[in-house]
Amino acid sequence: MSNPLAPGSLAGKRALVTGSSRGIGADTVGYFADAGASVVINYRNKEARAAKLANGIREAGGTAVVVGADLTDPASVAAMFDTVQAELGGLDVLVLNASGGMESGMAADYALQLNRDAQVNVLNAALPLLAPGSRIVFVTSHQAHFIATTPTMPEYEPVALSKRAGEDALRALIPKLDELGIGFVVVSGDMIEGTITATLLERANPGAIGARKEAAGRLYNVSEFAAEVAAAAVDPIPENHTRYVGDVSDFGVASA
Repeated sequence: MSNPLAPGSLAGKRALVTGSSRGIGADTVGYFADAGASVVINYRNKEARAAKLANGIREAGGTAVVVGADLTDPASVAAMFDTVQAELGGLDVLVLNASGGMESGMAADYALQLNRDAQVNVLNAALPLLAPGSRIVFVTSHQAHFIATTPTMPEYEPVALSKRAGEDALRALIPKLDELGIGFVVVSGDMIEGTITATLLERANPGAIGARKEAAGRLYNVSEFAAEVAAAAVDPIPENHTRYVGDVSDFGVASA
């Protein structure tokens, strides 16, 4: 997948992508770095992958900062932004990509902790680093975005409900962000082939991803969807603050 951002278009800009040691987050970081941005790679427990990604960016002449943080721990989040302030002096782009809820061995309310509470805390903690003209991007799925009107597979429903709760909580902050001159956009896509969520869903419900692919016509892969996330950081913000990726006719929307 080619970079949707022009070479040098983000020169002098600073971008943090949560959950960016692998998958969509890692590819998004790569697009930003290739466009000239200094990037912050955040991870929870994949330090080696984050370091490898950062080293590749540095070898190509870019600037990359690696910061481990548990986004459900406010002290850990505060320490992450202290590092960002010390290393880069601020941020121009914040991509709220990290999510979860299907992992085994986690607390019963972990999905809400990560997908709602942590998202709001990360945004608020980032505000002192974001100047007017900055952009915040929240990454979600159609299955979560439309959960109030379109049921999803049972295995994903708790995650979908928690991500929609997070989206609603973030949208409630739009008036505050508008006052500060900070843009906010939600990127909503269908199930993405090659993600950990798709893998876990397929494990819990064999054939689920294939069935969804057949119903949708096609599913985006990781690099394709990451390109849309990267573009959302610079493109004009839609009136409804939502960038739909892929077909949404199955969810009652005529066009996107």
